Amino acid sequence: MLGLMLRDLHVSWSWVVIIGNALAGIWALSAHRVTQLRSRALWWFTGLVQFSVFVQVALGVALVNKHKIGFPQFHAFYGFVAIIAIAIIYSYRAQLKSRVYLLYGFGGLFLMGLGIRAMLVGQA
Repeated sequence: MLGLMLRDLHVSWSWVVIIGNALAGIWALSAHRVTQLRSRALWWFTGLVQFSVFVQVALGVALVNKHKIGFPQFHAFYGFVAIIAIAIIYSYRAQLKSRVYLLYGFGGLFLMGLGIRAMLVGQA
């Protein structure tokens, strides 16, 4: 019973990850052109949706380890690649300071794509 609830939460939370990172990416790309969109709220939102990736992976790990629910071969791979991508995006922010909005914009869209791919592989 608890395993099924956790599985449903994992499936539902994937939409938070996908849509949230898409919105953050679009906002950051728009902020590259429109300076009025550059605000502290953008960075708070970006941090929140990137943290949602860690929550999603933790839910998946709990499903596998505690409730022994199986998953398709590459499903977990995309989750861990998303965590690595967040680390890479964060590590390049100083070197790409003049293009930080492009970095986080395309990074958010990349994370969205990883989420979509993980969802599609998970359904197979």
